[in-house]
Amino acid sequence: MEINTLPKALLNMAEKQPNRVALRKKKFGIWHDITWSDYLENVKYVALGLHALGVRYGEHVAIIGENRPEWLYSAMGAVCAGGAWVGVYTTNPPPECEYVVDHSDAVVYICEDEEQFDKALVFRENTPKLRKLIVWDMEGLKHFKDPMLMSFQELLELGRETDLKNPNLFRELTELAQPEDPAGIIYTSGTTGPPKGALLAHEGYLWVGHAARAIMDTNVNDETISFLPLNHVYEQIFDIMFHLTVGHIVNFTESTDTVMADMREVSPTVFHAVPRIWEKYYSAIVLKMAEASWMKRTLYNIAIGIGSKYNNTVLSREKVSPLLKFQYQLAYFVIFRKLKKRLGFDRIRFGGSGAAPISQDVLKFFLSIGIPIREGYGMTETTGVTHISNEFDFKVGTVGKPLPGTQVRIDEDGEIIVKHKGIFKGYHKDEEQTAEVLQDGWLKTGDVGIIDEEGFLKLTDRKKDLIITAGGKNIAPQYLENLLKFSPYINDSVVIGDGRKYLTAIIVLDEENVTKFAQDNKVQFTTFATMTRAPEIVELIQGEIDKVNKQVARVENIRKFKILDKKLYTEDGEVTPTMKVKRKAINAQFGDLIESMYKN
Repeated sequence: MEINTLPKALLNMAEKQPNRVALRKKKFGIWHDITWSDYLENVKYVALGLHALGVRYGEHVAIIGENRPEWLYSAMGAVCAGGAWVGVYTTNPPPECEYVVDHSDAVVYICEDEEQFDKALVFRENTPKLRKLIVWDMEGLKHFKDPMLMSFQELLELGRETDLKNPNLFRELTELAQPEDPAGIIYTSGTTGPPKGALLAHEGYLWVGHAARAIMDTNVNDETISFLPLNHVYEQIFDIMFHLTVGHIVNFTESTDTVMADMREVSPTVFHAVPRIWEKYYSAIVLKMAEASWMKRTLYNIAIGIGSKYNNTVLSREKVSPLLKFQYQLAYFVIFRKLKKRLGFDRIRFGGSGAAPISQDVLKFFLSIGIPIREGYGMTETTGVTHISNEFDFKVGTVGKPLPGTQVRIDEDGEIIVKHKGIFKGYHKDEEQTAEVLQDGWLKTGDVGIIDEEGFLKLTDRKKDLIITAGGKNIAPQYLENLLKFSPYINDSVVIGDGRKYLTAIIVLDEENVTKFAQDNKVQFTTFATMTRAPEIVELIQGEIDKVNKQVARVENIRKFKILDKKLYTEDGEVTPTMKVKRKAINAQFGDLIESMYKN
């Protein structure tokens, strides 16, 4: 059997290692194993249940819910029935859910619970192609009657009944999907305009899984932890692409609030996160050590100094002296080993950062304490990844070299253009946008970068985000924003200055860390908003900005700043679900605040 579709990849893995653990889920504090045989059986019954409900080849099934095995059962069930899945963010309000469900022509809406089901009740009259609403967790809905409502257990039971009547049907259905058919439709959150539905094919999912595996050297004994949104391509790399080509164990956290505790219990060998998560870990370590006893703080600072010196020597590709090597091994044994265990990183072989640029200082910090983070690059339209570094051949400040079989070139205006077998098939119902970014198999990424003499790609910024000051200077705001976010007191920053005489910044505080600073320093405040206006807090942030200004050229100095009295939320349209700032929305929403920094 040629393994050229996701259904065939699942069948192959389940037949090759039926009794090996595929997934783990945590419920009421207890981890439960799910074997590959169990995984396939659930997918089988979902596929047959969907078929019995009338889902046919080429039709689409919408899925909205937190990360849990049922998400994968539903997605793989949809493709095994000959269709494709459409992921919807759990944070989407009803109008945005309606847009995705309607635009994708979804015929079935599978959701997690009553909260997500209620959204469908709001918009279902506006989505005439929607035929069934299926709920995983019926808590609160057990006595609710509606002709469109069905529990996930009822779907599985319908699948079992269908299997008894026609034992060969499932295998027949798994033959329907073709390699070039869409398996998943991912609606890019985008920073401007309505989301676009990127069509990702079976062959692309499998190709990226194999190509990335060749660099990352993942194996069947690896364990990952699933907590980033599963309808985002970044999480799908590990829970679908790698999982169906490598066969490792995927652990589902109990909830988004228990990730750090679950990390310590699982201690994954491969861990992937967005920069915001790595920054949170860094801030937690720094502030925790600031509160430690004099002895612990002193030992930690000595160890960090040794770790930084060792890491800088390695990164510069110089020979490490025997003395420095011994000092680092001692620091690792006494300090870093225990620190990694406390974080749940004691078994980690590969740490990945993606979906947004990460601060080089954060990367260097984790490398210094023995956590090997590699920054990768890719987009939804590239099925997740085009560049990443392996364990040994890497450069901090770059996103690595291209995957095997990937072609990359830099256009005249600096835009990165890529081509490989995982490039998407186009945008659903949008030939004009497809033709704009996809030309002769080459994808125009919209990102600006350079390729160095060794083939490493260095990102500059989004093409549309580059700032050209009134003096004609080109400035990449993301670089400055990452320097600012290295501060444990700054959660987000937006640098402004296009067409202006100087740069300014909007600052979003790290509420937890700044609140603690305020309490420790007896700063008077009543609410978060009043705290942001306290002179002591303004002075604190000015100090953090001064540190950044010393690291950059004078033209890149941030002359003024304003602290927002709120956090940025996806629900308010201010950031994407992967916490990338929507600059257009920020400029529109806080226009008066921005203008106030340019008066006089």
